[in-house]
Amino acid sequence: MLTKDEVLAPLAALRTDQVVVTTMGMVRPWGRHSTHPLDFASADSAMGHAADLALGIALAQPARTVVCLNGDGSMLMSLGTLAVAVEQRARNLVLFVVRNDTYEITGNQPVPGARCVDFALLARGAGFPSVHGFDDAADYRRRLPEVLAAAGPTFVVVRTEPGHEAPLSRGPQEAAAYLGDSLAEAAHRLRRALAALRAS
Repeated sequence: MLTKDEVLAPLAALRTDQVVVTTMGMVRPWGRHSTHPLDFASADSAMGHAADLALGIALAQPARTVVCLNGDGSMLMSLGTLAVAVEQRARNLVLFVVRNDTYEITGNQPVPGARCVDFALLARGAGFPSVHGFDDAADYRRRLPEVLAAAGPTFVVVRTEPGHEAPLSRGPQEAAAYLGDSLAEAAHRLRRALAALRAS
């Protein structure tokens, strides 16, 4: 079982110009590892839509890898996204499921059925060509470069310890830079950053 830092630090070290979409219990932790202009916190609407958003960005930006740091509870709410990602051949999508079996930011209530669900099997059943599971930090760190380089869509389940993040908000009270603006301004900022990279 990994800590969040053991999941995020190697990913941040390898990250170049990928879009990274985070949600729920991964939003603030990723903000402690990255202040990149292509970071986006999907933290304001109904739970379960970060994977959908990341897939949409991947389809709109086929030349750029899009990484989604999703939770297990969120993934269970949008399993149809797996089939759509495969059907649309989103080869540039890397979908992480950070599995801790709880709804962390609302008080660590257990995710119903989470301990019984085989997320990797669901991804394989949907047709993902690249599926990986990790519960050991050293193995994850060693294999992560090849995971990120594989032709996707790619699905990664990482078994993590439950955390204690409080409910999310936006504004100057949040330390994570990408939570400093409203959702609308954050979306505009991401769009401007992508446009600037295309123009350069």
